[in-house]
Amino acid sequence: MIAIGQSAITIIVFLAVLGSVILIHELGHFITARAAKVRVLEFGVGFPPRARVLGRGKPSAYELERPPRADPPLPPGLEPDTPEADAFLERARREDADRAGTVYTLNWLPIGGFVRLEGEDGDADDDPHSFGRARLPVKLTILVAGVVMNLVLSFVIFTAIALNGAPGLGLVIADVSPGSPAATAGLESGDLLVAVNGLHHSAFDSNPAQAIIDDLSANAGKPVTLTVRHTDGQVEQIEVTLRVPTEAQPGALGITIASAEPFGTVSRSPTDAIATGAQQTVEAFGLILGGLGDLGRSIVTNPTEAPPAAGPVGIGFQLGDILWSLGPLYVLYMAGLLSANLALVNILPFPPLDGGRMLVLVIKAIPRYGPRISLRAERMTYAIGFVALFAFLIWITVFDVARQFGGGTP
Repeated sequence: MIAIGQSAITIIVFLAVLGSVILIHELGHFITARAAKVRVLEFGVGFPPRARVLGRGKPSAYELERPPRADPPLPPGLEPDTPEADAFLERARREDADRAGTVYTLNWLPIGGFVRLEGEDGDADDDPHSFGRARLPVKLTILVAGVVMNLVLSFVIFTAIALNGAPGLGLVIADVSPGSPAATAGLESGDLLVAVNGLHHSAFDSNPAQAIIDDLSANAGKPVTLTVRHTDGQVEQIEVTLRVPTEAQPGALGITIASAEPFGTVSRSPTDAIATGAQQTVEAFGLILGGLGDLGRSIVTNPTEAPPAAGPVGIGFQLGDILWSLGPLYVLYMAGLLSANLALVNILPFPPLDGGRMLVLVIKAIPRYGPRISLRAERMTYAIGFVALFAFLIWITVFDVARQFGGGTP
C-alpha cells in the first residue's frame, strides 16, 4: 500500500515538474507574441482535448480593429440558402468574432501547455497581426523566447537554492597517514572534513569533493582551520599547518578519502547566489550539450545498446528515486536541470522544434531559396520531423523500461 502511495506521489511530482517547465517555455512565446502585437488565439494549460474554457482575455485595440473575414466556401454537399448552409456560415462568423482576445483553456492531458498564434501554420493571411505576416526578426524572437524563459527558470531555481541553503558536502576520511598534519590534528578514520578556512561547498557545486581537495592543495605549507565532524557527531574547528606535498608524502593533509557525504546547508549572500545561479545554469547547459554529443555517438555506433540518456519515463523514475532518497530540494534542483535541458533541445535545428522552425524561416527569407519552399513542403518537413521525434521517444522509452526491470538492453 505504501509503494502504491509513493508511486502515485511520484507521478504527480513528475507531471508537476515537467508540466511547469514546459508551461514556462510556452509562456515565453505568449509574452513575446503579445508584446510584438501578434495575435494569440489560445493559451492552453495541458494538451487537448479541451476540458473547459477558463476565460477570455480583453481584446486589444489592434484585435478590435480587424475587419471580419470573408465567409468561407461551403463544404461539398451544402447548398446555398439552406438552413444547414446558414448554420455553417453562422458558426464560421462566430468563430471569427471569437478570435478577438486570447482564450485561456484547461486541457485533459496534464503535460505542460501550448500557445496557438494566428497564422502560425503558414497559411496566407491578410491580418497584419498574424504570425505569418510578422517580420523575420519578430518571428525569430517569438520562437527563441521559450528557450530564453527556460534558461531564466534554471537561473532562478539555482539562485534561489543557493540563497536559501543548498545541501552541504563533506569528505569522509578513510585513513590518516602517521606523522601527517592530519595525525597531528587528531583526525581519525570516519571523521567528516566539512570545510577549509570556513569555505563550504554545496552538493550542487561542480565537483564539490574535488573542490575541498583543491582547497587543501591551495593552502599547502600554510596554517588553516578545518571544520570537522567527528564520528560521535561533535563538530570541531581544528587549526593545523598543512605540509607541502612530496613524492614520499603526497597530500597536504595526509589523508585518503572514502566517500563524500551530505552535511548541513550552504547559504550564499545575494551577490554570490546570483553568481552561483548563473554559473550553474551555464554548467548545466554545457553538461547537457556534452550529453547530447554522447547520445548521438551512441545512436550511430551502438543503436541496440542502452543510450547514455533517459526519456520521459526514465526521468520520471529518476525523479521518484531522488524524491524518496534525497528529498524535495534535490527535486527542485532537478527541475532546474530539466529546464536547461528543454532549452537546449528546443534550440536544435530539427523540425518541428523551435530551432528547426527558425532554420526554415531563415532559409525561406533567402531570396534564392525561399520561393522554392512551398507551404506543402514546409508542412511535410514538420510532419516528418514530428514522426522521427516520436519514434526516438518510443526507442528511448523501451530502454527506460528495460533499465527499471533489470536490464538495460530490451
